[in-house]
Amino acid sequence: MNKKAFDPACRQCPRLASFLTDVKNEYPDYHAQPVPSFGVPDPDLLIVGLAPGMHGANATGRPFTGDFAGILLYNTLFKYGFSNQSTSTSGADGLKLNGCRITNAVKCLPPQNKPTTGEITMCNPYLRNEILGLKHRAIILALGTIAHNAVLKAMKLKIQPHKFAHGAEHHLPDGRLLIDSYHCSRYNTQTRRLTEEMFTTVFARICERIKAV
Repeated sequence: MNKKAFDPACRQCPRLASFLTDVKNEYPDYHAQPVPSFGVPDPDLLIVGLAPGMHGANATGRPFTGDFAGILLYNTLFKYGFSNQSTSTSGADGLKLNGCRITNAVKCLPPQNKPTTGEITMCNPYLRNEILGLKHRAIILALGTIAHNAVLKAMKLKIQPHKFAHGAEHHLPDGRLLIDSYHCSRYNTQTRRLTEEMFTTVFARICERIKAV
């Protein structure tokens, strides 16, 4: 078992480390470091995003907090009982998650929000460690293709039999279930590739699967 605990001081990716140094110089008050997961330690639902956003998690130090993508996500989490409030604006806003944990495929902010294949691979052991620590009947929600592929890589599974598609379900070893959704990014929601109804439909199904366990 290749376990690798999260390292808040990780500098293994030279491009990302250099970029974060530049960002910290420009925005001294920003977190500008690897962003840890957020939520309960033994969740029924693990949500996997892409990477911290420049003025979101990279600034606040908490996944999907303070950026546009977090608006739909946290509102939906609240609607389905996974959080105590519908907004997430800062690490000190009192938000708590219930039965849920949020992480990213890549822990550091990448330039133009586009991590390289090598950076995704370098960060993957952190995700693998997190997934292996889940209960056997846990559900993993992948937000977007990169997160989906990162989960499969962490589980040492091939992509071909588990292709990404919005709303798709993939049964993983040990009874875990991977569910896909388009990422709740500004681009996807404004172009209507992902609507609120599409997103809440996925969460309604997640709740059904959790109750059925």
